[in-house]
Amino acid sequence: MEQSAVRAAAAPRAARRTDDPRTARLVDGLLAVGTVAAVLTVTVRLDGRIDAAGTLPLAGWLGALLLARRRWPLAVLLLGVQAVVVFRTAGLTDVGWVWPLSAAYATLAADDRPGRPGLPWAAGVGLAELAFAGAWETGPGGVAPREALGSLGAEALWLAVLLAAGTAYRNRLRWRAELDERLLHAARERDSETGRRIAEARLDIARELHDVVGHTLTVVGLQLRVAAEALDDSPEEARSALATAQQVRTEALRDLRSLVHVLRAPGGAPQEPAAGVPEIAALVDRMRSAELDVRLETAGDLAAVPAPVSLAVHRIVQESLTNTVRHARASRAGVDVRCGDGRVEVRVTDDGRGPAPAAAPAATPAATPAAAPAQPPGAAGHGVRGMDERVRALGGEFSAGPHGEGDGWLVRAVIPVPGFRP
Repeated sequence: MEQSAVRAAAAPRAARRTDDPRTARLVDGLLAVGTVAAVLTVTVRLDGRIDAAGTLPLAGWLGALLLARRRWPLAVLLLGVQAVVVFRTAGLTDVGWVWPLSAAYATLAADDRPGRPGLPWAAGVGLAELAFAGAWETGPGGVAPREALGSLGAEALWLAVLLAAGTAYRNRLRWRAELDERLLHAARERDSETGRRIAEARLDIARELHDVVGHTLTVVGLQLRVAAEALDDSPEEARSALATAQQVRTEALRDLRSLVHVLRAPGGAPQEPAAGVPEIAALVDRMRSAELDVRLETAGDLAAVPAPVSLAVHRIVQESLTNTVRHARASRAGVDVRCGDGRVEVRVTDDGRGPAPAAAPAATPAATPAAAPAQPPGAAGHGVRGMDERVRALGGEFSAGPHGEGDGWLVRAVIPVPGFRP
């Protein structure tokens, strides 16, 4: 909506820069008629001669030339100056030198097309015409020098006014063009920023859904299997497993409600606190089973870890243990979370003998979320890639891969927390 509004504001300006052909023809026609009328009217007021062999054809010719002023402004001015010089020197008319060509001079001075320096040409032609007029007026048979100086001084002043008006109009066109370009550039920048934010939001949603749903299904499946195996021999154990499955389901619904709330109210805070480092102990307890022994070690004040880092660490441990249960066929796993020295480090290991959870990047330096490589839908390794994106978004380092000489897998993340000294 916002970028469309910017484009809508820029489009009318850009459209006005190119005149409508019918409007352009109308303006040219009015200038032509106005020039003819002005030449004839001023000649009469100055007690000049109007006849069919002098002023009338000159006025018509100057008006007709203006019909081509947009396409060939320099040619129009040169032909107009030539006509004025020929008619004046031939004694066919006594109109002025510069003012009959007012529209032609102003048009050339305002010409702002690339490679066509209109203003220098207009000034040069005007000075040349005035120089010729001065020589002609003060030559043999001409008027007195004082009278010629007064007449040509007025013509020079009028030429300066025309050049100034043309320059002002040209600068206004340049300003409008620059403004249009800025508006369009702002629209492109807004489009790019909106696209980047949408991509980041999609990644965030994909990570949360993958981690919450994947972990929930894994733990619930694990507890249901325990309940099914213990139903006959140990009803209490089966009941405990079902209670754990119910608890995991409730927490998953809480996380999903929190996510939906954020989607419905962008920029708002979740309705309920998200999972964090303090909840890792409960997470580890749920993942323990007869087939998998999970050990947890912590150091530092876990409750003091900032919320974004705390959530990332929790999701890393959650996804790593989920992959261990689903893919590694491990019997032991270890979770080590250490807080201090301006960073939080988390390590999750297992002795798995099955296939690796997914192809994972080596140690990855800090990078912006936008720098994450695009992956096609359905590509393998969403969980590991999601962990990597979470860590890099917080300016940390992430690695995942086999560890030691034997079997096993290691997930390690180091997230800096400037100024954090628990």
